[in-house]
Amino acid sequence: MPEKRARRERKSKRPELLEPDVIVDFVFDDGLLFIAISNLSDKPAYKVSVTFDREIHGFGGKDVCGLPLFRNIEFLAPHKTITTFLDSSGSYFSRKEATRISAHITYHDFQGTKKLVTINHDLEIYREIGLIRRPNMQD
Repeated sequence: MPEKRARRERKSKRPELLEPDVIVDFVFDDGLLFIAISNLSDKPAYKVSVTFDREIHGFGGKDVCGLPLFRNIEFLAPHKTITTFLDSSGSYFSRKEATRISAHITYHDFQGTKKLVTINHDLEIYREIGLIRRPNMQD
């Protein structure tokens, strides 16, 4: 008779984050650049603001650093991401925009404890990514 094995309950592979963990990322998707603010944790973040170490000019030459999105997000829910369009990568790089950018993120936890994070980005990694434009295939 085969030996029975006891089943073990598996806990989530990812431990619960006990405090907010907010990041800013530059997202490259099919030749388009976006800026995303994400709360990676299981806890909400409050009074989130982002400043950049230089101007970032997006679609139409507009400085996106002044958007209300970066000045104050009163509440950023757990696992929430807010994304804004920056520009096509071709346009962004042809204007010789900044590629080394530091994002300084300030936010608070539920108890009001202030957190400061700096994330350095190098958009140069996206410059040479090849793209193939496929026509929409509709039946």
